[in-house]
Amino acid sequence: MKSKILVINGHPDPESFCAALSDAYMKGAAASQAEVRSIDLSKITFDPNLKFGYRKRTELEPDLIEAQKLIQWADHLVFVYPTWWGVMPAILKGFIDRVFLPGFAYKYRENSSLMDKLLTGKSAHLIVTADTPYLYNKLAYGHAEYNVMKRNILKFCGVSPVRVTELGVIKGSSDEKRANWLAKVNQLGTKLT
Repeated sequence: MKSKILVINGHPDPESFCAALSDAYMKGAAASQAEVRSIDLSKITFDPNLKFGYRKRTELEPDLIEAQKLIQWADHLVFVYPTWWGVMPAILKGFIDRVFLPGFAYKYRENSSLMDKLLTGKSAHLIVTADTPYLYNKLAYGHAEYNVMKRNILKFCGVSPVRVTELGVIKGSSDEKRANWLAKVNQLGTKLT
């Protein structure tokens, strides 16, 4: 049975290095005979603001309805995004706020503080770019740029395991270094991880 992989590019710039990384992963996965689909947040239309929180429903735009269908379809989710101010870009956070809703990603239990994880059975890989050196990021910030996504969002909804590949320092990197990162991410795609 073919693996079904959804690659989500969480960078708002369609010409970003994250877009190139997303393409590299998809090419590697396609070469391994996986079924690959993608969502490029720079190209879809939606309001990233969950205007009423959970008090009142905010109707989903067509692109977000399609995103939910793709997430349900996929066995493996790949998120590619940069670290800005120690976390994901606002567009990716808004996408998660709007898409990973109660009843879709998790469900409240009646008369309980516990929740059911509705995305169980899916795995994920976070490919995260950074301008902060790895060791400093680890010691000073505890890798918040992906731990929030890994623990507080994906694992909360039942997605496990969640693997992480951190690439950096991006700023000022050479063409050769970027080519090596693209080859590494392409190789990750061929392994379907």
